Amino acid sequence: MNKVLARLLVFFVGLPLVIALIYFNQYHHIALHLLAFAGSLLGANELYKLFSAKFSLQSRPLVLIATVAPVFVCALVAFFEQNVSFIDYSFIFMVLLCMAFEVLSAKNFENSVSHLLTSTFTILYCGYLVSFITRMTIHEHSREFIAFFVLMVCMCDSVAWFFGVLLGKNNKGFIKASPNKSIAGFIGGFAGTMATGAAAHYLFPEVFTGSLLKILILSFFIAFVAIIGDLLESVIKRSVEIKDSGSIVPGRGGVLDSLDSLLFVAPVYYFGVNFLF
Repeated sequence: MNKVLARLLVFFVGLPLVIALIYFNQYHHIALHLLAFAGSLLGANELYKLFSAKFSLQSRPLVLIATVAPVFVCALVAFFEQNVSFIDYSFIFMVLLCMAFEVLSAKNFENSVSHLLTSTFTILYCGYLVSFITRMTIHEHSREFIAFFVLMVCMCDSVAWFFGVLLGKNNKGFIKASPNKSIAGFIGGFAGTMATGAAAHYLFPEVFTGSLLKILILSFFIAFVAIIGDLLESVIKRSVEIKDSGSIVPGRGGVLDSLDSLLFVAPVYYFGVNFLF
């Protein structure tokens, strides 16, 4: 019961605070950039701990610095109104830096593949994917796009959880990565996301332009990708035999337990918005 109350508290208090932070558009969303930087750093540290249970890793400071670099560069790009390609360049540079570090510093090479793969995945997952969230700050309608990005993903997760608790007792176990997930929960996730997308269309027709069908198609794909993102982290945790990535978020676990779907959805939403709207 305490976990349920904590989860409800995060939804009814934490989510409105995040939305308010998004609408606090000062100095090119500096508050949101700081939040993204902190999430990237904490998430990378949690992922490092998960990987350390099974793999040999490169230096923690190296991996953490390389991970947050694309998020930091994204903030500079937004503040100085530069080309977003610099974010992609920073990601590639940091991956190459970790490769060069391995070549120049390794005393033996039995763990080199492990070092390179875990570092690259951490930079991609906790750094580069986070940058797609902060890239949205550059858009003309940044507040609306970012707010509904967060709302769509959160509604997918929350309505899926509610449907799962209410209707999912007898239809669980068909996904091995997360046996507690139910068919009813997945249906609820799609319903919650698409309802939020429809609300965005009617509340902000000047932002989410065109027919309702466009936002519903985007919402459908967002729900699908959000579910995959959630399951991916379950796969990682099961692989290293750890239940939660951390304990910093009440009722949810670690930072990665809260960001998993957001990270996976961010590039899909970013490209979808730019293509459709």
